[in-house]
This record gives sequence, structure tokens and C-alpha cells, in this order.
Amino acid sequence: MTRNSSGGNMLEKSAFLLDVFTPDGGAYRLTELVAATGLSKPTVHRLIADLVRLGWLEREGARYRLGPKLFELGSLVPRRRDLRETALPFLQDLFEATREIVHLGVREDLEVVYLERIHGHEAVWLPSRIGGRLPLTCTGLGKAMLAFSDAELTERVLAGPLSGLTPFSVTDPERLSLSLEKTQVSGLAYEEQEAAEGVGCVAAPVFEGGSAVAAVSVAVPVARFRPARLAPAVRTAALGISRALRGGAG
Repeated sequence: MTRNSSGGNMLEKSAFLLDVFTPDGGAYRLTELVAATGLSKPTVHRLIADLVRLGWLEREGARYRLGPKLFELGSLVPRRRDLRETALPFLQDLFEATREIVHLGVREDLEVVYLERIHGHEAVWLPSRIGGRLPLTCTGLGKAMLAFSDAELTERVLAGPLSGLTPFSVTDPERLSLSLEKTQVSGLAYEEQEAAEGVGCVAAPVFEGGSAVAAVSVAVPVARFRPARLAPAVRTAALGISRALRGGAG
């Protein structure tokens, strides 16, 4: 492949450029992308032109944001598409039961990737976006999956450092370990203001073949955060998805 003077092939540089964009869908100027990537201005300009032409980026005035083609490609990933389609009826039932923000997420390395988010017209602000990522340890979804992951992954996470999104995020390995142990017993994970201030969350893992392949959650403003009221509905949704994934057995 063609390489330029700053090293690395153009495909790698395109991926590096796309990694700059965040889950909140923010748009960036050319100069901001140059600063964020460390690539030369001519290289970034050339990459942007190609990515816009392909539909992977789109231009809004002097700024650029992720384009619709990336969403189309992401929706074609069979495993995640099938999981989302299987889960969607249960997520909709969970939303109808709680009228709060509902999430479906999977683990990718040490992050949660959001596959679905259902909310009403007056939803509170959260950093979660479909296709977006957040640290495992700052989210109820992440803790629900981490609690039922293999020991090697848990040990790697606890070895730190632990990410923090708010002053309430758990960054102490001992506290996190205790939280995961409680989740293993109850089958539910809780987080209060750890991903976003003013919001609490209840989550439960989704199992397939004995492994936690995903998790579902309900996020609620702390003023009306009542875990005991939300937990049964979250647990029911997670169990329903798990049963559907194994073909309704059991």
C-alpha cells in the first residue's frame, strides 16, 4: 500500500482519523482534526475529501461529522444486528413498563458499545449513544457483563487504572471488586451518578451459551431512582432476551 512521509498506510490513517470522533456525534474543523491526529494538514485534508466522497464523513459548513455510510455498515454486522433484533421487543416492553431510558450494550475489550437506546420525549441527558462507547467500570451495563466475565478479564480490569467519568465513578479496585461480587449474587448491577451526574442505573446481563454476551439497563434521574422498583422489570427483560437467544428453551 502507498505510504506517505509520516509513516503508516492511508487505510490506517483513515481509521485513526475516524477514531477521533466521539459518541456524542460532535463535529470538528480541519484544524482540530490535524491537532487530534498529529497528521499533517495536507494528509488530513486528503483523507477527509476521500471519506466525504465515500459517505463515511459528511460536511456541515467548515466542520465534519461521521457520515451515514458508517451507520449503514455497522447495521450489517450480523452478530450485533441479530442480537439487537432479538432484544428489541423486550427492550420496548421494558420501556413501556418503566417509561425511562432503556439501553442494550455489548462488551468490546474494556468498553461498553451501545447497540440500542430507547427513550421518551423528556429524557435526561446521558453520554450514551447508539454505536458509542463508555468504560465498562463506569456503567451498569459494563458492571453487569464484567461480573460474569472470565477471571482473566476481571483481573486485568482491577489491575487498573480505573477510568472515571464523574466524581462519583468508582476508581478504587477494592470497591469495584466488592460491587462485582454483589452483582454475581443478585444478578443485577447498580450505578449511581458514575456515568453521568444526576442519573442512576440498574442493569442485568444477557446470557447465551453460558456467557454474558450483552446487558440491558434502565437509567433514571436520581430524584426518582428506586432500584427495588426497577430491578424486577430489568431482570425480566434480560431473562427474556437470554431465552430468545437460545431459541426459547427452558
